[in-house]
Amino acid sequence: MDMFVVRGGQPLQGRVAVSGAKNAALPIMAAALAADGPTTLYDVPDLVDVRTMTALLRTLGVAVDRVDNDALKLEVIDDRPAIAEYELVRRMRASVCVLGPLLGRRGRAAVSLPGGCNIGHRPIDLHLRGLEALGADIRIERGYVIAQARRLHGANLYLGGACGSTVTGTCNVMTAAVFAEGATTIEAAACEPEVEDLGRYLNGMGAQISGLGTPTLKIEGIDRLSGTTHRIIPDRIEAATLMIAAAITRGAVTLENVRADHMTAVIRKLEEIGVRFSRTTDGAIHVAGTGPLQPADCIALPYPAIPTDVQAQLTALLTQTEGISVVTDKVFPDRFMHVSEMARMGARVRREGQSAIIAGGEPLSGASVMASDLRASAALVLTALAAQGESVVRRIYHLDRGYEQFEERLRALGADIERVVDTPANVPASLNPLTAATPDSEAA
Repeated sequence: MDMFVVRGGQPLQGRVAVSGAKNAALPIMAAALAADGPTTLYDVPDLVDVRTMTALLRTLGVAVDRVDNDALKLEVIDDRPAIAEYELVRRMRASVCVLGPLLGRRGRAAVSLPGGCNIGHRPIDLHLRGLEALGADIRIERGYVIAQARRLHGANLYLGGACGSTVTGTCNVMTAAVFAEGATTIEAAACEPEVEDLGRYLNGMGAQISGLGTPTLKIEGIDRLSGTTHRIIPDRIEAATLMIAAAITRGAVTLENVRADHMTAVIRKLEEIGVRFSRTTDGAIHVAGTGPLQPADCIALPYPAIPTDVQAQLTALLTQTEGISVVTDKVFPDRFMHVSEMARMGARVRREGQSAIIAGGEPLSGASVMASDLRASAALVLTALAAQGESVVRRIYHLDRGYEQFEERLRALGADIERVVDTPANVPASLNPLTAATPDSEAA
């Protein structure tokens, strides 16, 4: 198992390109199950989650090949397999996105209940309710969703839940509804850019979906989808993470391949905090965190608001502002396991219900910390970049699921960060209380 050793205090400077969006690539890869003919996807990041989806699709009869550094070619070569095994599905929640295309195209599916990051309760009841409304017979046996339908039929659906619309549920139901006889209307559909990107991909294969990017989707059923080519949208969560990395280190970074129109709420909140943005002549975004930073209140809500996937990174940034800030997550209210780890670095932050209360402005010091999920990993790396001295961030396998070559790209911007094997010998001496220098020993 690997870990990061981070030596903080270096302002980030330079230029970096944002990768294709993981959260768009995964459901689009799953939807390739529904295509007749080859599909080529561009700007697909080389991530652990992408490799997991690749392995899962291969068990379901899809040939998947990386034909370039950022391109995948997918083609169904055997349309008989319909079981998504627990061993692969447990590794990431997006695996459940194979349910819709399997049911719609093959008329049957057995998909293990999904796993993923430990960020709170995430049921799939809205997925199942939507598919049942389309005429599917669904039951759960021995930890698997068993779904069957000779032919799906159009329906009027509502996919709103207690914490907003379901993103993966919208992906599943929309893909299945493409094959339903007649028209389907999905109300309270997720509006996230990644859902819209999946819809554009399906339309490129011949689907008839209107209303993409709005809460109401209308789908006219068809009999088949053909292969196509498609370019994945830029990753707005990675872009936000890099913006916050520039700000928290009091640096200035230029980001290429950014869709600012997908990040309006994040950019406005960062501007409120004191981060400055400007467009370069070649269309990139310049991010400067060199001015004074102000406290702020942030609320994570479904798109177009601040994403839940950015709240941990914003919490890290707000430890560097003078005053009291509040970060609230109304999508996953239990997603605050990073708070106690930030406190190990000297951050004055505590959880109260679905919020983190941050008393910023105190200097941070390096420490050993442990990541609990994908975005918490990134937030702890950002906190370590702002801290004085050396830090160790453990369990970075979480981070590898969603950030491609993260440490290499940060290092190219001037960060002092390295990946090492997690062994006692690789822990910096400064973090060992038995060997670290103390004021008394230095005086002696």
